[in-house]
Amino acid sequence: MDPDPERYRRVRDRESCGDLTHGYILLFTKLIQFGREDGTYPVRIFCINSFEGVTAIWCKLNTYEILRMSEYSRENLTLLKEGVERTYKGCDGYAPMFAYIGQEGYCLNVEMRKGRVHCQNGTPDFIRKTLQSAKKLTDKPLLFRLDSGNDSRDNIVIFLENETNFIIKRNPRKEKAEDWLEIAQKHGMCCEEQEGKKVYLGHPTTIEVNGRQRTIRKVFKVIERTISRDGQIFLIPAYEFETYWTTLNVPSNVIISLYHDHGTCEQFHSEIKSELDLERLPSGKYETNGLILHFGVFAYNLFRMIVQESLKEQDAPLKKKAARRRIRTVIQ
Repeated sequence: MDPDPERYRRVRDRESCGDLTHGYILLFTKLIQFGREDGTYPVRIFCINSFEGVTAIWCKLNTYEILRMSEYSRENLTLLKEGVERTYKGCDGYAPMFAYIGQEGYCLNVEMRKGRVHCQNGTPDFIRKTLQSAKKLTDKPLLFRLDSGNDSRDNIVIFLENETNFIIKRNPRKEKAEDWLEIAQKHGMCCEEQEGKKVYLGHPTTIEVNGRQRTIRKVFKVIERTISRDGQIFLIPAYEFETYWTTLNVPSNVIISLYHDHGTCEQFHSEIKSELDLERLPSGKYETNGLILHFGVFAYNLFRMIVQESLKEQDAPLKKKAARRRIRTVIQ
């Protein structure tokens, strides 16, 4: 073992593999030769073509299969690894992109990315591949939910071409809350949730895509506060706003609730990172770590199927009805 790998920045595969043995690292490295020229691997993330265990959401006389796309940062501190760069979280690591389907959180697609890569870089191709995989699994309408980092015209064009519904949080860029307050007072509905807090909801606009008029709603939520949460009265009101692109024709509060459920992705990320011990990928080679991540997601989907099947049995009755269980339940 190197006496001080952090000081001399020397990290070998055997030293950085964690719980994996050196033999497993060699095995994964050998499997790299089967990788394609574009850096992808012939590993099927979902092990079957058709699966009935994906739960959809109900929304205005229709059901939609949820597809959540999200990026998260993997910390790989103090290790000199290929592809490890400064991420948006302010730490050194990777920034892979994931696509989950259904309320259970099956991982439909994953793409290994270097830490400095912006979340929108390569996302249009990622969306196309995810759409192809999703259509093999279900015939129901699809609903994509994306963060503000993916607020791009390219993504919207792909969804419209494939007649796919979406909710994308808009990137405010240089927009000001005061301007949106004026729009909200003119086009929105106001309700006072509590003393000193007014909330405006509405959807005032359509946009033009590829020379054709498409109905895409710009849903907004503007909050005007004159009293803080702890009762302090402001001399000048404080304003907050958030806006979304969507093709769903449902009330604005429903759109916002559907998007906020997007935060469930963090729970899925947590299970992959902690319960499958993939927080820090073991190898110093970028391609090897990508392959390990794909195998890890494959195992995650298998565990997820076992967990959901366990909910159908009555041998371990629950106090409350649950739609999903953590993978930790099966592992323990």
